[in-house]
Amino acid sequence: MSTVQLRRPPVGTERPEVPHGARTSRTRLRAVAERYGPVLLMYGVLKLAGFAVFMFLLDSAGDFRKKNPRFGGGEHAWDVLASWDGWWYQQIAAHGYDPALKPVPGATGLITLEGNSAAFFPLYPTLMRLVSECTGLGLYGAGMTVSVIASFAAALGIYTVTKHLGGHRAGLVAAGLWAVWPGSGTEWSGYSESLYTALAAWACYAVMTRRWLTAGLLTCAAGLCRPTAVALVAALAVAAVLSLRRREDGVRRPLAAVAIAPLGLFGYLGWVNYRMGDINGYSKLQDGAWAHKFDWGVHTFDVLTSIPVGHFDYRFAMPFEDVIGVCVVLMVPVLTVLLTRLRPPAVLVVYTVLSYLMVMTTQQYFGNVSRYLLPLFPLFVPLALAMRRLRWPSLAAVLGTAALASGSYAGYVLFVLGVP
Repeated sequence: MSTVQLRRPPVGTERPEVPHGARTSRTRLRAVAERYGPVLLMYGVLKLAGFAVFMFLLDSAGDFRKKNPRFGGGEHAWDVLASWDGWWYQQIAAHGYDPALKPVPGATGLITLEGNSAAFFPLYPTLMRLVSECTGLGLYGAGMTVSVIASFAAALGIYTVTKHLGGHRAGLVAAGLWAVWPGSGTEWSGYSESLYTALAAWACYAVMTRRWLTAGLLTCAAGLCRPTAVALVAALAVAAVLSLRRREDGVRRPLAAVAIAPLGLFGYLGWVNYRMGDINGYSKLQDGAWAHKFDWGVHTFDVLTSIPVGHFDYRFAMPFEDVIGVCVVLMVPVLTVLLTRLRPPAVLVVYTVLSYLMVMTTQQYFGNVSRYLLPLFPLFVPLALAMRRLRWPSLAAVLGTAALASGSYAGYVLFVLGVP
């Protein structure tokens, strides 16, 4: 009877065993890459195409070289990205706040107060300062880093919300639409739109999946980013009330989310008003220094009735930018109706409608509505559900063309032909 001897491999050639924890981590990373990689690729390619066209137009026109670096100028084309509001955010990141209502001597027109950094909310410049100190990047580089990362986080949030309603393919299309939407030129710039949209999208998804405390915390953070977060706070509150009526998630978690959500927004406004010594100090600063005020939609109506007859004699007229703004403003109600026909969660509808009404009833540079309405990501849902039926070559042609064109209508027009 013969015996079989097991031959051991030579010393040093044995395959080391991979710990179970390491295998699990690799599996999870692979799963995450397979799930979200196409989303990031879709958004990144489209956004990079539009951004390259934007930079080319800036450099070839060269108008920025004749402008003040604070107001759309600079030594290089990319300096334009951190001008206008971006300049204010850098000042906050470098020097902090000193809220005050300082009259302009002898001023009697629209602008009666000196501009003050307190008009800009603190989350974005705080992250700029943090990234700058941790990485050694200057404030410009840190701000761009925050915006770019936040734009990808927003794309993932928009994909996740849309996928929840219409599947993977619709989610991909929605992420692509985020890259080419009017106003998307601010996504990779020294502005807070990407950060706010990321927080809003993930907050809405948290509500949709009944993660109430997460939704409350994200909404609280969004309130430290932009004043329009009041629409997000209200949307979460409506969703919480509906949940309480249906007795879906108990009482404590929805109520806790409602209590947490407004703390960022009203906490900052309360602090600013206290430092200014005026209970309405923030609103007075916006009105007196930037001519931004609630006017029941009078200015918007003036623009909408002037442009169709070729008149540009209204306040803050910027023809090219305003025409794009009118197209966006008229498109929103149509897309909102299509959205409601899909019977989405109430949080998406309330957030969209209230955000839109806040912009429409405020006197401001009308051409900026393409930027102010950029965070209304639920409007992508009905378009994404319709476009998901397209074959990939057709979809690539539509979104690719829009991406290239966005370098002009969403970038150059906003930063050069208008006042973002």
